[in-house]
Amino acid sequence: MKFFRMIFLLPALPVIIFTAGCAGNSNDNSRVEIPLTKTESSVSEPVTVGTETGMLLKDLAENGDYVNSREFPSLIKASAVNELIGTNILVVDIRSTGEYSAGHIKGAVKKDFGELPAFFESAIRPFEYDRIIIVSSDGQAASYTTSLLRLMGYGNVYAMRWGMSAWNSTYATSGWFAGCSAEYQERIETTVNEAWAGRKLPELTTGMATGEEIGIARFTSLFSEGLDNVMITPEDLFSDPSKYYIINYDRRDKYESGHIPGAVRYKPGATLGFIDEMGSIPGDRTVVVYCGTGHNSGFVTAYLRLFGYDARTLKYGNNGFMYDRMVTEKETLSWLPFTPADVNDFEVVK
Repeated sequence: MKFFRMIFLLPALPVIIFTAGCAGNSNDNSRVEIPLTKTESSVSEPVTVGTETGMLLKDLAENGDYVNSREFPSLIKASAVNELIGTNILVVDIRSTGEYSAGHIKGAVKKDFGELPAFFESAIRPFEYDRIIIVSSDGQAASYTTSLLRLMGYGNVYAMRWGMSAWNSTYATSGWFAGCSAEYQERIETTVNEAWAGRKLPELTTGMATGEEIGIARFTSLFSEGLDNVMITPEDLFSDPSKYYIINYDRRDKYESGHIPGAVRYKPGATLGFIDEMGSIPGDRTVVVYCGTGHNSGFVTAYLRLFGYDARTLKYGNNGFMYDRMVTEKETLSWLPFTPADVNDFEVVK
């Protein structure tokens, strides 16, 4: 599998400094000390980073640092996709065969998640399209998938926001409207929780010799694993939040207004790729990432899983457990509750 690169023009890159230990041989998994970057919650102790992990961090930063670019997260509205039908785009539907056969966007091709690397490498010429749009049932699997493909260097890939639920009311009824809930909103807390006190990142052990080769090995592994363990439902999370390390990936005012018990806020735009921030995320626990809609957290989850974290994205985000509050506070906190205004009346083909 080839590893494509797309360089992004950025206003600034996080400063990541690596020691000479990062250039060791492929079997050297010794740890190296990497000085801290200065972010919102910088601490004084250095973070321990394995050689392969450091090499992959450096490689991604040198080749565009997608997760800290203006393109992150790469989402597109259903209305924009509809307007682009018949133009130089490719819609890739990653839903089940049964769902695709029952109705899909005109011109969309059906591909399983695990087929995507080979499809992008051998079956199409990705950069000949203006946009490649990934479509899933609710948009969250598409977000995770798009993040991986963007990190691989495919810089024209987008996830369709809200998934097929935004396409027409048939999908919205069985999708997002069924997933939106206020069942757990009385359990949210306002306590500001501290990050994990450990100072290390998971160690990658692919045996590869360069950052690019390590990336290829990790992407291959993630696509082989599939989507089964990428998401977690609000029911599972709230059954015992203490089992998980919970990341609130959103604005400070939203976090302070109420969050899942035990959740720690990590700042968008100053977490991924920043050694001091990632070092405060435990690599030996299941990590749950959530945001307002599950879209942004899907993108974040892909990045964390790339680096060996057992990360999951919370299905439907805040919409899945405090929906009524989101509607009530929509104007004051700029929440994004899924509403009938997000649903279009577009046709599907069979």
